[in-house]
Amino acid sequence: MPATARRTREKQQRYDDIVAAAETIFFSKGYAQCSMDEIARQAQLSRALLYVYFKDKAAIMHAVMLKAARDCLTRFEVAAAAAATGAEQISNIGHAYFNFSVEESDYFDVMTDMNTFPMPEADDPILADMEQCRHGVHELMVGALRTGIEDGSINPEHVQDPDLTARILRGSLHGVIMFTRQPKHPDDVPDDVAMVNEAIDMMCFAMRTEAGS
Repeated sequence: MPATARRTREKQQRYDDIVAAAETIFFSKGYAQCSMDEIARQAQLSRALLYVYFKDKAAIMHAVMLKAARDCLTRFEVAAAAAATGAEQISNIGHAYFNFSVEESDYFDVMTDMNTFPMPEADDPILADMEQCRHGVHELMVGALRTGIEDGSINPEHVQDPDLTARILRGSLHGVIMFTRQPKHPDDVPDDVAMVNEAIDMMCFAMRTEAGS
């Protein structure tokens, strides 16, 4: 392997190791409670070398957020690809989002925090990658809605603006998922899975070509 390629690979591996080490600490004790020194020790690097890769703790969190966004987008892509109609794509994406919140709860929390966490500078490449993931998720949902209109599984009269509908669907489902994550007495509300399934069914029913179809 050429020396340049080997150095590039080693640099990427060290970057990944730092992000993985930071995740371990962020998720176990909280972002505010950890330091760059702790991350360096966890990654088995010197503090000086850590700063070669990341200027501060926030920059590392941005990298974690990007991993979470990429994971979510990949799950949505797989879910959409497994569906035969646009309406089924939307349903599958909804279930994939809930599964993401359960199976990758730390990443789900990180993505939720993206709305309030200070973002990178405009010229930071991580910001561009984050925006690409956000755009990818949105366009995937918009595409599913348009596919549903074309294949007849979604009523165009019920979805006159796919862009707006995609935002409403994701925001609505996110709210339901956040509700399931709140502390509660088991007798107060339905089973979490049943609640999410009902929410997704209601959303899809409202867009169908014919009621009951």
